[in-house]
Amino acid sequence: MSTNQRLTTARIEADPEVPLIRITRDFRATPAQVQRAHVDPEIFALWIGPASVEAKIDYWDARTGGSWRYAATRGEEEYWFHGSFHDVLPGKIVQTFTWEGMPDGVALETVRFEDLGDGWTRLTAQSLGDSFEGRDAWLQSGMEVGVQEGYAALDALIAREQNA
Repeated sequence: MSTNQRLTTARIEADPEVPLIRITRDFRATPAQVQRAHVDPEIFALWIGPASVEAKIDYWDARTGGSWRYAATRGEEEYWFHGSFHDVLPGKIVQTFTWEGMPDGVALETVRFEDLGDGWTRLTAQSLGDSFEGRDAWLQSGMEVGVQEGYAALDALIAREQNA
């Protein structure tokens, strides 16, 4: 894909060879702005999707060696997630991700923030699961709605920040 084509809707792909999900999405923002939205718990809680849930941060230490835990809540329902930040570097985050409803399904995630120039950043996230079954369960869980709605909310947050 050419870097002049803008992906303003997330492209979500399942790798046929390994239990990996790849997400690609462009944002009209700097790499630092998009990365900050992934490491600042106050900002993260405002956009993480889907739109029908609210994020409740339990703890959040976004540094190399740190960890995090949050709940996606909808009414009385709570879905808890946790992980560890392996590396938090400029332009890149490497972390683990576990949905506590499937505690044996730990994914290793790498998120990169690429400057495309002209005020655009391409986010590329890879989540490597431990099985095809686990990966496919995530894909069938409604994950796509959460990704699309969450990134749309992030777009709106960034636009408000830029117009403030």
